[in-house]
Amino acid sequence: MPEWLTETGIGEVRKVIVDDDEIVEAHICVEGTVGAGTIIEAELIDVGRNGRNAVAVAKGQEYLLRETPKGISEGATFDLEVTRSKIPGTEPWKRPLGRAAQPPVAGSGSSEFTIAAIGDRLGAVGWNDLIEEARTGVVRFAGGELSISPTPAMTLIDVDGNLEPDELAVIGAREAAKAIRRLDIGGSIGIDLPTAGSRTARQKAAAAIDAVLPQPFERTAVNGFGFVQIVRPRRQASLVELAQDRAPFEARALLRRVAFEPAGPKRLVAHPAVVGVLEGKPDWLDALGRQVGGSIGLRADPSLPMSGGYAEKG
Repeated sequence: MPEWLTETGIGEVRKVIVDDDEIVEAHICVEGTVGAGTIIEAELIDVGRNGRNAVAVAKGQEYLLRETPKGISEGATFDLEVTRSKIPGTEPWKRPLGRAAQPPVAGSGSSEFTIAAIGDRLGAVGWNDLIEEARTGVVRFAGGELSISPTPAMTLIDVDGNLEPDELAVIGAREAAKAIRRLDIGGSIGIDLPTAGSRTARQKAAAAIDAVLPQPFERTAVNGFGFVQIVRPRRQASLVELAQDRAPFEARALLRRVAFEPAGPKRLVAHPAVVGVLEGKPDWLDALGRQVGGSIGLRADPSLPMSGGYAEKG
């Protein structure tokens, strides 16, 4: 039976759905990011046009509202529900989204824990492999692989492999749909499948997507060139998008790895960019020190890749 797990880590909160000892869905909420579903007090600063595209501000951050809240005038305050958190990347003008808050609903009933409380539950169900998929954009499966590329317009997924085209189209569609859910990819998504030789294979590929992705989403048919487009809700940055901000992503990943190592003082050795992030976050190092029961130092090593950080005895 599917189970929600929530791990409170250093610099981020990780939420996953586990089914049959496998992560089928994952989300990361980075420290300082106001997550989707959060309700905050905001001021309406622009009512928009024709009842749409209003703008509100909360704690210095502007939020775009697709629909102007009814009965709320410009300058008034109201409870705003965040519907999409801020997306990192090269488009700082792309504001987070919100709406007038609705009455609260019952909680999800997830199991919440901190790293210090128990062993590596997420690691046991494949968290480290998931992070590797996010940082590389490569997802391998028997007979082929996916190459995932986020762009400002959409996330593109290319399917390649050594199976027959009709078979690869169906299997690739299924694996792409699983990766979309597992890596928290939302918004507009394009999947480039092998050109199937038959209409039946294209229909089977489409059905494979429908069988894996939970609603709501919309998709096109698989066209004769093997391309299918999917649009699904986008509530936060995908894991692949978060990984594009390499140094902070790898800094948080390093802290998580070290948190499960034997207790005692440690020195973190990492790429200079990663060390630079950690130097600017002394509270993160203090939190790690409390978890491992010892002081935490830093040493930069430019020969290491971004993801190659490790801990040595302090």
